[in-house]
Amino acid sequence: MLFEDTYKTIKVPVEGLFKDRGSKFLAYAYPIEHENEVKPLVENLKKEHFKAVHHCYAYRLGLDRNNFRVNDDGEPSGTAGRPILNTLLSQDITNILVVIVRYFGGTLLGVPGLINAYKSATVEALAVAEIYEKTVNDVYNVSFEFVQMNDVMKVVKEFSLKIRNQTYDNQCTMELEFRKTLTNQVIGKLEKIDGILVEYLMTV
Repeated sequence: MLFEDTYKTIKVPVEGLFKDRGSKFLAYAYPIEHENEVKPLVENLKKEHFKAVHHCYAYRLGLDRNNFRVNDDGEPSGTAGRPILNTLLSQDITNILVVIVRYFGGTLLGVPGLINAYKSATVEALAVAEIYEKTVNDVYNVSFEFVQMNDVMKVVKEFSLKIRNQTYDNQCTMELEFRKTLTNQVIGKLEKIDGILVEYLMTV
């Protein structure tokens, strides 16, 4: 099985709105890279919409369809976070957080009504989002002596590698980012350079 090294996400935060029988569902979608970004974003919305009765959310990270979390924030179980997540899964979007702020309109919507409302609000936000495809990239730190700079730069140019960070001295370091599917080729070429030290940092 070939490794899938592309995924769809959104470029910038967007908003959507869905109304049903007086209740307002404000949807906020954010591109995220890490789980630790979720809490501050949710807390900010709770402060901004402190009169709202619910702040429900779902997020998905990475290519794994199991890397997610849902939160119903007091709504009946399965009526808020799960419909948000299912919408993300059906549109195959990841590295995204969707928070839906509900202002209660005085009429109970029932389980089917809630599921439809949270799903519809999510759809409204994604409808105005710029969805684009990103590649899954590996980041490596490369350490080498200055005299080997030309050899390292040949590899950088050959594969059009992104230099995220660099320091030049007698001992140089370079932080390189490249598509995961190129990893074996790139590392193979770099490791042929005498005395070079190649260290994996992360996948982005």
